[in-house]
Amino acid sequence: MYEERPSRLAGAVVWTNTPAGAGVHPVLPDGCMDLLWNQGRLLVAGPDTHAYVPDAPPASWAGLRFYPGTAPALLGVPAHELRDQRVELADLWPAAEVRRLRARVEAAAHPATALEELALERAAPPDPELRHLVTALAAGHPVAATADELGIGARQLHRRSLTAFGYGPKTLARILRLQRALALARTGLPYADTATRAGYADQAHLARDVRELSGTTLTDLLRQRREQVDAVAVGVVHDGVPLAPGGVPGLELADVPGAHELLVHRVDLGGPVAAQGEGVPAASRRRLPAGEEGPDGLLGVQQQPQPAW
Repeated sequence: MYEERPSRLAGAVVWTNTPAGAGVHPVLPDGCMDLLWNQGRLLVAGPDTHAYVPDAPPASWAGLRFYPGTAPALLGVPAHELRDQRVELADLWPAAEVRRLRARVEAAAHPATALEELALERAAPPDPELRHLVTALAAGHPVAATADELGIGARQLHRRSLTAFGYGPKTLARILRLQRALALARTGLPYADTATRAGYADQAHLARDVRELSGTTLTDLLRQRREQVDAVAVGVVHDGVPLAPGGVPGLELADVPGAHELLVHRVDLGGPVAAQGEGVPAASRRRLPAGEEGPDGLLGVQQQPQPAW
């Protein structure tokens, strides 16, 4: 079972994953990096430019998913050096320090919370320009116009993006557009309308981009999502604050048979479309028996359908 909650670290997400079956699912590019814990190992998941398929049998994982562009400052390593990789933290930090941190996480009742505490101790203040860049590109704003808003040239923006995200701003925009399209498609929106609203030229453009970034089709990605999401998301998250669905104007949710409580999680419900209750992923609904909590008090708040191991 996959569960997550908003972190006390700005924009980050704390998650755990205990597999319920033998299958593995690809991890799609999302602009993020993760600090991972698995069977006594501390690892870092670098930024992906294509789908990552785990090559190990399913196992329990805990992780902290950083807001795009924030992990490199904490790790002290440029993102492009970790692109499309999963590496041991001991390859990045002094071995003695990693041994101490490993012992600390191993002794913790909840490894995911221990990872969060480690990050909170080391986190640098967020860079407002990078955050503006992510917000603008996630909303579909053009790269050139966003650079003008920031008052920096194309070359400087590219250099800063390589360090912060692992790739240039156009690749980041493409990855965030894919995530935007997936969120729209999960609402049941027709593919042609999904393509238009996500910023693609047409449905064929959407299909090509999905295939190039994920290695499969949009239909298959939605099927995999349905297979993974079988139990309740708790809370709507707006600006990092969990809200009950009743606090979102115009939000209507269909009943899920057997569900104790039905709530939805979104990273940002501040836009004019989301504020009207549209664009909420139907597939993010999960069933949760009355009173059930996951480890560390996690209540299934779901941003991404899979961890980044």
